[in-house]
Amino acid sequence: MQSPDSHHEIRPIVIGTAGHIDHGKSTLVRALTGIDPDRLKEERERGLTIDLGFAPLELSDGRHVGLVDVPGHERFIRNMVAGATGVDLVVLVVAADDGVMPQTREHLSILQMVGVSRGMVALTKIDMVEEELVELAEEDVRELVEGTFLEGAPVQRVSAHTGEGIEELKAQLEKLALSVEPRSAEGVFRMPIQRVFSLKGFGTVVTGIPGSGSVRVGEQVEILPGGKLAKVRGLQAYGETTDIVRAGHSSALNLTDVDHKRLSRGAVIATPGYFRPISMVAARLTALPSLGRPITNRMTVRLHTGTHDARGELVLLDRDEIPPGEEGLVQVRLEEPVVSAPGDRFVLRLLSPVVTLGGGVVLEESRHRLKRFKRFVIEELSRQEESLQSPGDLCESILARRGAEGASVAELCVEMKKEEDELIGLLDGLRSEGKAASPGLAPSSPGAARWIHADALAGEFAELTLALDKHFGRSPHRSRMGLLELRRALGTDKRRLASLLHDAEERGVVEQLPGGWVRPTGWEARLDEDLVPALERLTKLLEDAGFQPPLRKELPSAASLGEADLERCIEYAADRGELVEVGDYVFPSAAIERAAAAITANCQAHGDLVIPDLRDALDTSRKFLLPLLEHFDQVGLTIRSGGNRVLKAR
Repeated sequence: MQSPDSHHEIRPIVIGTAGHIDHGKSTLVRALTGIDPDRLKEERERGLTIDLGFAPLELSDGRHVGLVDVPGHERFIRNMVAGATGVDLVVLVVAADDGVMPQTREHLSILQMVGVSRGMVALTKIDMVEEELVELAEEDVRELVEGTFLEGAPVQRVSAHTGEGIEELKAQLEKLALSVEPRSAEGVFRMPIQRVFSLKGFGTVVTGIPGSGSVRVGEQVEILPGGKLAKVRGLQAYGETTDIVRAGHSSALNLTDVDHKRLSRGAVIATPGYFRPISMVAARLTALPSLGRPITNRMTVRLHTGTHDARGELVLLDRDEIPPGEEGLVQVRLEEPVVSAPGDRFVLRLLSPVVTLGGGVVLEESRHRLKRFKRFVIEELSRQEESLQSPGDLCESILARRGAEGASVAELCVEMKKEEDELIGLLDGLRSEGKAASPGLAPSSPGAARWIHADALAGEFAELTLALDKHFGRSPHRSRMGLLELRRALGTDKRRLASLLHDAEERGVVEQLPGGWVRPTGWEARLDEDLVPALERLTKLLEDAGFQPPLRKELPSAASLGEADLERCIEYAADRGELVEVGDYVFPSAAIERAAAAITANCQAHGDLVIPDLRDALDTSRKFLLPLLEHFDQVGLTIRSGGNRVLKAR
């Protein structure tokens, strides 16, 4: 982590070398950069690349791009995959004296599966064989790459020993590097760890290639799995000290507050709060065309993503088997958590015997075990897959999958791996297109709102309308519906109902009434004509009874009404504010107003309520007075204070 003598501008592109063991990858990197990528003593002693090697390649304009050299031996495929996941373009290295070999084929397949789409071929060791063998080797190579991303790519003949073709190879690589779109530094920072070590005077250092975002000296990062927080003490890109590293830089981070012995390859360094270890991923899997058997359900596999690999069980979701060269939707249920996100590439290998099965793209961080052959599961994953190339489409897809539950901005930030400002911009765009909404959105706090897909909101409005229609269809005499009853009818919670009613009221669909009531806008209750005289009799009876009315159960007999008709009359009059139900009694609203005035005057005269005086003022008895007092406690006129009642402070 020492300061360099000079500083080079970096083009955020990483070039990888791949190919069979002993085909000259490391030697080629030395010839191109002057740096030996074999950093381990064992590698130099054995002449065998075991782990990943890194070196900067200087372009003709002085800028640097990164070179990563991956091991070629079949025993180190896991290390090869770890390096390949950060590569933008590749040099497939094939020795002229050997031609195409097994790891040549496997490396090419893995590169395709992790999403590499640009590159070229270096035909090495041309000084060691006759021209005819070089021609045969090149013909062998061109046959190999047919139908792959390297079909039609340049094949450059080189000799690292004599230097023949090296300058031409550098020119070809520069042309390719300039043609590749540099990685975007947008999004939140994430870097899979490739190496961990401790440096005297500096402490813990981790290296890797960030896949997204950027990080600066002094910022805090999260180490996953585990969630340990650390501070960035220093940064290097391609061996040079810098204040910032970003996606596409081969980077080294000097971290404080963390012991290097507690870190290892496969962990992830990220902006805190956005990524989470998961034990299940759903994905689109493509089987290798060269695979000698179909991929079947319940295989024990090893999932390679980023620089991590984890053992798990493969579940096929939309077919019984995936023949070689074909694809399917799958869920991998892992024995240990990994850090992954929609759009990440992966490679899948069989645990025993160890062979590469295929690879593809992660579609979701699964929260639940997905059931096989379920139409809605397949449709949702297919929709998610189609949206991966567009952040707006992906956000819409996530909301669609959330249904009526919706999601908060904080939840969407984690799902999308986006910062809040960027995420809110996406949501506002979806809202302007009529694809998303935020019921009950508080303009002063958009980040705290719940967002829902427009289709789901339309469904919620339809359910709300249906619930209201059913209620008032059964009870046309009612002029209001209780919010608790509406919540039960919709099967929703208080918060979601409040936001839904907020939007419904703004759209003129409903009216919210004081006291926890709601009704459709413009609704007018209707009492059957033959019940109008009955209600008049009931009202007259209660008015004459004053503060000593009959019990509720005695009213049918006293008013000469059937129980169902009595209920309709009371509900109709109570909704209109003409009658008030108090415990086991019903009072005219005028009587309740008189009682409230008497209680207020009593308390103002005495400081607290003197019950004998109130009883005399209302010409009633304790039996009727107690439910009245409890009623006024509930509506907030009075409050208990010790053993007495006083007026509640307003």
